[in-house]
Amino acid sequence: MKNLFFILRLLWAYVNNTIDTNGHFFYNQKSKPIINFWNSTSKFIIIYAQARQKRKIMNFENCFPIWDKLTEDQKSLIKNSLVEKHIAKKTIIHNGSNDCAGLFLIKSGQLRAYITSDEGREITLYRLFDFDICLFSASCMLNSIQFDIIIESEKDTDLWMIPADIYKKVMEESAAAANYTNELMASRFSDVMWLIEQIMWKSLDKRVAGFLLEESALNDTKELKITHEQIANHLGTHREVITRMLRYMQNEGLVRLSRGTVAILDEHGLESLRDS
Repeated sequence: MKNLFFILRLLWAYVNNTIDTNGHFFYNQKSKPIINFWNSTSKFIIIYAQARQKRKIMNFENCFPIWDKLTEDQKSLIKNSLVEKHIAKKTIIHNGSNDCAGLFLIKSGQLRAYITSDEGREITLYRLFDFDICLFSASCMLNSIQFDIIIESEKDTDLWMIPADIYKKVMEESAAAANYTNELMASRFSDVMWLIEQIMWKSLDKRVAGFLLEESALNDTKELKITHEQIANHLGTHREVITRMLRYMQNEGLVRLSRGTVAILDEHGLESLRDS
C-alpha cells in the first residue's frame, strides 16, 4: 500500500510538472498537466526506479555491514529493538563513560567525537558521516575504555540506534559481530594515533591550514561559517592562538576574516602551507 501511494504521488507530481528528472518535488502554481503521457513513460519509470533504489539503500539492513552474517534470531533481536532518532544540530548525544545509549548507525548527518581537559579545552578525535558507525556511544560494553568521550552532532543528524545491551548480546553470540567491533576499535585507534602525530610533529599553522581545507571540502564552500573558538576546540588550543594564526594568514592573502566567517582566498596557498 505504501509503495502504491508513493507511485501515485510520483505520477501526480510528474503529470503536473512538479517533479524534475532527478526525482525532486517542487510546486509551481502556474504549471499545467499538458504532457504526452506515453512519450514520458520511460522517463517516469527511470525516476521511480531511482527513488526506489534510494529508499532501498537507506534501509537499516542495507547499511549495517554485517547484517547478512547474522542469524535470523539475531536479526530479529536487533530489528525489534532498533530505534530511529533525529538529532538536532549542536546536541550532545553521549557524554562520558557513564552515558551508554547504544550503537549508532548514521543515516545522514555529521557527528563529532572529542575529549576535554580539566581546564575545559577541547580537541576533536574524529568525525563520523553518513553510514558510519559510532561505537563509543555504547562504551559501557567495552571494558577497555578508560576515558570519557563526548559525542556531539555538528549537523542535523538522522540515525539508527541499537541499544547497548542488545548489541552486547549479539556480539557475544556472533563471531562476525565481535570481529567487526574489533575492526571499528582499530579504525578509531588509527584516527587517534593520526591526531597524536599531527600534534607532535606538525606546526600549528600547517594544522590550521589543513583544518580549513577539510572544512571547505566537507561543506562544499569557501565561505566557512565558523568562529575562532570553534577552530580552537577542534585543534585543542586557545582561541587567542588561532586568532593570531588567522590574522597572519589574512596578511599573507590566504584567507579573509569577518565576524563568524573565514573565507578561503588562496586554496593552493593553504595546500602548500599544509604540505610544506
